[in-house]
Amino acid sequence: MLKVENLKAKIVGEEKLILKGVDLEIDEGEAHVIMGPNGSGKSTLANVIMGNPKYEVVEGDILFLGESILNLRTDERAQRGIMMTFQNPYEIEGVKFDQLLFTAYRKLHGEDKTFFQLHNELKSIISEVDLPVEFLERFVNFGFSGGERKKGEIVQARFLKPKLLILDEIDSGLDVDALRLVANQINEIKRAGTSLLIITHYSRILNFLDVDKVHVYIDGRVALSGDRNLAYEVEANGYSIVR
Repeated sequence: MLKVENLKAKIVGEEKLILKGVDLEIDEGEAHVIMGPNGSGKSTLANVIMGNPKYEVVEGDILFLGESILNLRTDERAQRGIMMTFQNPYEIEGVKFDQLLFTAYRKLHGEDKTFFQLHNELKSIISEVDLPVEFLERFVNFGFSGGERKKGEIVQARFLKPKLLILDEIDSGLDVDALRLVANQINEIKRAGTSLLIITHYSRILNFLDVDKVHVYIDGRVALSGDRNLAYEVEANGYSIVR
């Protein structure tokens, strides 16, 4: 599904490398977790995979479904089936949540469903993430609480059905009940066939997730990989375990 090969990248106009040779491979239907200290480049990796024009790839490649996507714009990568959620989702005043999702769905999947079918499907997902139906009529993330924003990101992923979903600290700021709910929804997304790259600081979300592999990410590289027990070892002993 995704193969990152010796990826090196930096902010456009700057010299310092942030990604210093990342190698990563995710198969179809797998869920991988990346853990690492602040400033190690985890979010940069997510943004570079997504094609954020703020960053420049100076070496290496990103293969999605066997084809390089380095020359594709962000919207082109999205249309191929890649989606990313944000640590701090942006407010879009004037655009209703359901309008955004209906437009995005038809860009991705065409006119295979009527407006009535899409609306009912979206209402069902909203109910599952414990949000009121009125949420659909609100402007995207405008006036949302932190928890509502994170749930809103999950609603988008459930509804749009990407092939690869990158979750950048989806667990930050969530209480225990919200964390369990969001994790259960992530498991549903995986069961539907989506591959997952989950970026987090903490192992607590792994208590509820069906995870295939954990990677420890240090100073712009994947330094160590293993199963979920690796995350618990990091939680107990810190990132010194890879030094």
